Amino acid sequence: MAPPTESAPTAWTDTHCHLDAPEFGADRAAVVARARAAGVTQIVLPAVAPFDFDTVRALAHEHGLAYALGIHPLYTDPLDDGALDSLRAALEAQRDDPRLVAVGEIGLDHFVPGGDRAKQEHFYVQQLALARAAGLPVLLHVRRSADSLLKQLRRAPVGGGIAHAFNGSRQQAQAFVALGFKLGFGGAMSFERALQLRRLATELPLDAIVLETDAPDIAPQWLYKTAAQRAAGERSRNEPAELPRIAAQLAALRGLSLPALAAVTQANARAVLPRLAALDLREATA
Repeated sequence: MAPPTESAPTAWTDTHCHLDAPEFGADRAAVVARARAAGVTQIVLPAVAPFDFDTVRALAHEHGLAYALGIHPLYTDPLDDGALDSLRAALEAQRDDPRLVAVGEIGLDHFVPGGDRAKQEHFYVQQLALARAAGLPVLLHVRRSADSLLKQLRRAPVGGGIAHAFNGSRQQAQAFVALGFKLGFGGAMSFERALQLRRLATELPLDAIVLETDAPDIAPQWLYKTAAQRAAGERSRNEPAELPRIAAQLAALRGLSLPALAAVTQANARAVLPRLAALDLREATA
């Protein structure tokens, strides 16, 4: 894909932000206002478990944002199939909601020790089926689990989606792209020592990339706190207003202007999450 012209507007889409997190409890409206002031015109809010299905939906409607419904792999251990029934019911109840753009955050986590991998796999496979039935793309949690995720996607394809916070190999990246996925890049890319990730961000086709913050998590380098600082009680909180500065890291790596990068990554987000395009048009003409 050729970069857009320099005259393209600088408007950003944050494809992954947990605005419902307790870290935003004291100033959530101000967080959204700062994001808008920074040019972040759209934010996707993924759920992590049935307890926050209503919360992310309400926040999306309150602030003019988008949301996804799903069960995160790190939340599956205490759950049974009743949680999948709740997701099925929620997707059915909200099927005509234009702000519902995906099933997510779903996937597999092979990094955090002690999790029930068989249960994660069960929830992942069942949620892929629910996404197919709903005709929605998926937001995938990919943490040392890319090959396992791809295996199930090949067995039972869905209508594309985003491999969130991607940090796999080039071969894995190409496999996701071949299955209709975009790859989410965020604050981790800002660290100079993240050599493989920065190389991927530089070399992958531009039309394979979307931007995200994963706020309040994955703080970029300029917000990072050392172990000593954390031990002293200091905390770093990422937020969607950081997206343009994160994007500047990618623009520098690829030799692009910020307006050009903004236009192409926003177009990529709308392509992989088709309801975003109609929602953005609705917001622009409201």
